[in-house]
Amino acid sequence: MKPLFLRVLFLLLAGASAFAVEPLRFGNRLEPFIDHYLIDRLDGASLTLHHPHYEGIAVPFNDPWDRDASGYPTIIQDNGLYRLYYRGGPRDATAGKSEGSTSYFCYAESHDGITWVKPKLGLVEFAGSKENNILLAPSPSNDPWTQSISPFLDTRPGVPVTERYKAIGGQWPQGLYVLVSPDGLHWKKWRDQPVFKGGAFDSQNVAFWSETERCYVLYFRVFTGWTDYTTDKFTVEGFRTIARTTSSDLVNWSAPKRMSFGDTPLEQLYTNHTRPYFRAPHIYLSTPMRLVPGHRFLTEAEMDAQQLGKGFRGITGHGHDIPNQVSDTVLMTSRGGTRYDRTFMEAFVRPGLDKGNWVSRNGVPATGLIQTGKNEMSLYVGQNYVQPTAHLGRYSLRLDGFASVSAPYAGGEMLTKPFTVEGARLTLNYSTSAAGSLRVEVQTAEGEPIPGYTLEECPVIVGDTIERTVSWATTSDLTPLRGRAVRLRFVLKDADLFALRLPAQ
Repeated sequence: MKPLFLRVLFLLLAGASAFAVEPLRFGNRLEPFIDHYLIDRLDGASLTLHHPHYEGIAVPFNDPWDRDASGYPTIIQDNGLYRLYYRGGPRDATAGKSEGSTSYFCYAESHDGITWVKPKLGLVEFAGSKENNILLAPSPSNDPWTQSISPFLDTRPGVPVTERYKAIGGQWPQGLYVLVSPDGLHWKKWRDQPVFKGGAFDSQNVAFWSETERCYVLYFRVFTGWTDYTTDKFTVEGFRTIARTTSSDLVNWSAPKRMSFGDTPLEQLYTNHTRPYFRAPHIYLSTPMRLVPGHRFLTEAEMDAQQLGKGFRGITGHGHDIPNQVSDTVLMTSRGGTRYDRTFMEAFVRPGLDKGNWVSRNGVPATGLIQTGKNEMSLYVGQNYVQPTAHLGRYSLRLDGFASVSAPYAGGEMLTKPFTVEGARLTLNYSTSAAGSLRVEVQTAEGEPIPGYTLEECPVIVGDTIERTVSWATTSDLTPLRGRAVRLRFVLKDADLFALRLPAQ
């Protein structure tokens, strides 16, 4: 596949680096190739971002209480039912003064994540009728606690059944409130006072119970050059970005810290949508809407044709120049702590051919991905914002298919960092072409092939599957290697490796 001296150099360098770090320990958990956590060296292969496939409109925003300014959705999967929560908005983005507010807390549901219904809940009166899907409406005193609510299932041990559903909502400068519900439909404020202040909460702010960090984690908006969030004076300085705080009880929070992005450039991250990946909850997925000032695609005539909400086209000041801004969706990850990994600076979801998505503040995705098929998961993205055709679109992706170690027809290799074997076998999520292939070798931490698990003893692997056990000539059993520090060497040709796991059995 490559000159012998290059292979020898590759192994020597790998062996030298084995002494620089302690072997990783990831037990039996799934490890998707979404960052460089497992990767030591790539030769002829690359870590490649994959883009979701657009499947069409999932939920139209076409009722009087959920119109063109609707957004900030959250999706929860609970016992076979998919629950969608979102902020309803009237026909015009500036109509809140005359119609009450844009902060109606709305609900839809689905049994497959594909076909959605807006049930008539009979909970809140709108225009003289309760035949709607509104869960909460703003109070007459303009309390901000129904603003941009993002629910989550509280999986902390010992949580009362009546508080199994929780949500974060609010606005600045008042702060963020916690809401609770026993069934996901009947909500109330948990406390009369906000539980957290100190952020620029003009966005969707999200929280969840982290099983890996054993605490509640809250991600919220801040600005890089703005530190005083205690007043109602709107002063924008620097970049919109993300901060994080933690708590054991949702009341007492740690000192907030801005998230770091390594050595990547700052961008205007309007939202964050951070949630544990449901197949690998130790990895937090974040899909922010990225705002790009100074870029414009539509002409004045084309913007007129989109029938933008009255008052939206001409907004300027406070960091706004709507006609000369566009936005999209990006992908980030975190393994806890105060760092996001921006392995990919490219867009995860582009605005695409629909001109309605080339308007500022499109591309706000739903917080939470869900599985919608045996081999498929779905991401939902707000589209045609402040236009009569506003809706939530669905995008599909293979399970674990955010990114892959990818090799061309000419071939490539990937060598993992040393890790301790704690499983019984090796399973892979991979895809090859008909002419493509992959093989796997188990090496010592120093880079020496282990007899019984060498490349020559690994039959050529072809096909496309979410989970397949790797076999060598005489075995697929890794239990003789348990407790040992090893590396995996992958040799690929026209193939993608999405994830691996070492199951206990």
